[in-house]
Amino acid sequence: MRNLVIVESPSKATTINSYLGKDYKVLASVGHVRDLPKSTLGVDIEHDFKLKYINIKGKSELINQLKKEAKAADMIYLATDPDREGEAISWHLASVLGVEEEAAAACEQELQGQDPPCGFQ
Repeated sequence: MRNLVIVESPSKATTINSYLGKDYKVLASVGHVRDLPKSTLGVDIEHDFKLKYINIKGKSELINQLKKEAKAADMIYLATDPDREGEAISWHLASVLGVEEEAAAACEQELQGQDPPCGFQ
C-alpha cells in the first residue's frame, strides 16, 4: 500500500516523513497552487458568479509531480493547516488532483493532535 501525504511546507514534509514508515510519501504544496487570474475579473457575473481559478505561474512542475504521485497512490491525505487558508489549499489541491472534496477534508485537523494521526500506524 502506498500513501501520499501533502502538507503546506517543505520543512513540515521532512518532519512528518521522519515519523511515518516506508509506505508513506510526504510532499509539500509550498502554499497555494491556484488563484484567481490577475488580468481578468475571475468571476463570471452572468453565470451565478462562478469563480475561475488558474494554476499559479511557476507551480506547473510541482502540480505535475503531485498529479503523478497522486495517480500512483492508493490513498491521498491532504494534511494542510487547520485554518481557512489551509482549507482553501486543500480544496484547490483536491480539485487539481481530482480527489473528492469530502475525502480531502478528512485529514486536515487530525494530523495536528491525534495519536496516531489519520489512522497512520
